[in-house]
Order: sequence, then structure tokens, then C-alpha cells
Amino acid sequence: MQYLSFNKTAPLLTRRARLLLFSVLALGLTLLIAPASTTASTLQGGYGLKIFRVESGLYPFVHVYMRTFDQDMNPLVNLNVLNIGVMVQGRAYDPRKKQYFIQPIRNREEAIRSILVLDTDKKLQGVEFENLVRAAARFIDAKRPQDQIAIVALDSSSEGYTILSNFEREPAALGRRLADLQPRADKIRLYDGVAGAMQLAGGVGGGSASSTIDYPVSTSIVILATGKDDDSAINRSDLMTRIANLPLPIPIYSLGFTAGNSTGQRNLQALSTNSFGKHYPISATHDTITRSIENIQNIMQSDYVLTFRAYIPVDGGRHNVKIGVEYPTDSGIMYYDSSTFEALEPPTFPQILEAQQKLDAIMPALNNEELYLKNPFTPQPVVQPVAAGR
Repeated sequence: MQYLSFNKTAPLLTRRARLLLFSVLALGLTLLIAPASTTASTLQGGYGLKIFRVESGLYPFVHVYMRTFDQDMNPLVNLNVLNIGVMVQGRAYDPRKKQYFIQPIRNREEAIRSILVLDTDKKLQGVEFENLVRAAARFIDAKRPQDQIAIVALDSSSEGYTILSNFEREPAALGRRLADLQPRADKIRLYDGVAGAMQLAGGVGGGSASSTIDYPVSTSIVILATGKDDDSAINRSDLMTRIANLPLPIPIYSLGFTAGNSTGQRNLQALSTNSFGKHYPISATHDTITRSIENIQNIMQSDYVLTFRAYIPVDGGRHNVKIGVEYPTDSGIMYYDSSTFEALEPPTFPQILEAQQKLDAIMPALNNEELYLKNPFTPQPVVQPVAAGR
């Protein structure tokens, strides 16, 4: 299987077809595994969820990528169909009809992208800087083979940061970039560096060519820094607004290499909280580094992919989908997040047809069966009486 590049200058139809094929080759690799708007719901009841991507390249089969979190921003574990509710155009699927299933991202082939933002303040000398670099190396070692990582150094350059590596899969190549890192910066422009990482997150992934197709579905930023900012061109308020207005969420996970409840720790905590990420203060003994890095990787690999079969005819339009999570099962409390999907007819590439056939075997189309749950209190159309003599 050849690696497919994405040509920005190609005609629109060709680019769309290539993107569909690109995604299908990744999505289709795990379809035979048995089912084991992006506004976040609130944390009422101790948990929430956030849809960060919806793909309908295999329509009528739709993939919904979502992140769940408890009150400590850790993922909900062992979700299954009994925990999930699916509503399309306001009508709830009957889970007994087996028209949807859910899988954790760690068991699938889609790629996760991360951007490491590393502090190079000259005050981070000796053991403290070595521990920061080791934490970055540990993060790289813990990734899956298909996952991609970019490295951004906060330094004294004119932009306030330098991209040491674009998105890369090979740990050895990323390790060589880390080896060149030195604490030489006189000033650290944290907010400019984070803004640059967000801009990088919006680009097309790079890295070495590969014989496998890895389709990136989410991007996160991981900051390893003291949290101080020396007069960035963008202020914290503007950066917070930019984070809140992102069309697709980019969670920020931060490790604060400054002891105590300092201004730097609060800066990092604010960035993480505003982006649905998580902040990890690193103690002076640095005994929490490995545990924190492993926790971040676990969160990112614990996202869920819900796949459902849609029954809306192809019309080229966007249609509402709402996903609910009841946790724990039979608690009677369900929180929802909403998004949309497109009812489009995919190209008839052999790879697409093969992937659709695999999904069709898991979720055969219903014939003369009621797909939706029936609520006796749902309003029904009013039938107007026929006037006498007509």
C-alpha cells in the first residue's frame, strides 16, 4: 500500500476523493473488530463528553470521535453500547437494533497528533532541564507507532519559538531533535509559543513516508515549561479567546516545572482548563513526571469512536446527531453533546466498497423494522377532520 500525499493544488473533487480514500484506508483496518457544533456538556454529575470530529466518508456509516472525562478530567473507562444513546434528527436509536457500536481509539488504526512545547529558559539548568527533556522523551516512547509528534522550543528567536520538528512518527528522529535542545533563552514567550503550536496543529501532517496509512483524528498540545511569560506579542486573554473559538478543540496538557503555587503554575493551569486539558504541577523532587506523562498518553488514547448506520437518503445536506453517555449504566442520568454529519455518496473506490461491506456485516440494514425508540408522550401530527359534503 503506497503512502498518499495531499496535494493542495489538486482540483477540489480530486482532493476530496483522496481525503475520503485516505481516511477509509485507516478506518477500514479495524472494522472487523467486534463492538466491545462541538459544545461540551457540563460536569454535572461528575462527568462530561465532547465530540471533536465526525466523519461520514463511508456513508451511510458515520464515525463520531469523542472524548469523555470525569471531575478530574480523566477518561471514563469501559464504555459500551449500554452506556450510549444516539439521536439523529431528534429521534433516538433503539440500542437493541444493533445499529451502532463503540470502540476506544487505542484499539484502532487512526493516528493521534501531539505537539510538545518545551521551555529552554537558561534558568532551567542541570537536573531540572534534564528532567524536562527526559519527560519529553518518555512521552515519545509511550506513543503508538502510527501517532505523530511535533516539537516546538520556546526560545529567544524573533517569533519567540522554533519548530524543531514537524509532525513525525519515528521516535529516533524525534530523539535527535531533543538531543540538540539546550537551555539558552534569555526570555520565554509562552503565549506566542502556544499560539504557534495551535497554528501548527491546523496544518497538514508531515513526517516520513510510510507503507501504512495513518489518518490523524485529533491533536493535543503538551507544554513542559515553568509557565512564565516574558511579554508575548499575544496576551493571555486573547489567547484564551482564540482557544475557546477553535472549530475543533485542541486540548492543552501542561507540566509545570516550578515548585509551589506560583504565577507560572497558574498560567499553565488556565491554559489547560480553558482547552479541556489537564495541568500537572511537578514537585521539586520530580517524582510525578513519569506518572503524569503516562496519564496524558492514557487520556489521549482513551478517546472513543462511535460508529452508527444512518438512514437519511443522500441529499448533500448536514444533519444533526446527538450522542449521550449514561455513566454508570442504569444511573438514569445521561449527558449529551451535539454535532452534524453530511449525507454524501462516497466514491466507488474498491477500498471504500470493501470497508462499507465490512461495516454492513456488523450492522446489516433494517428491513421493515422500527429503528427508533417510541415515547408515548411524543407529539404526533394532528389530523384535520374532513369537512361535511366534501
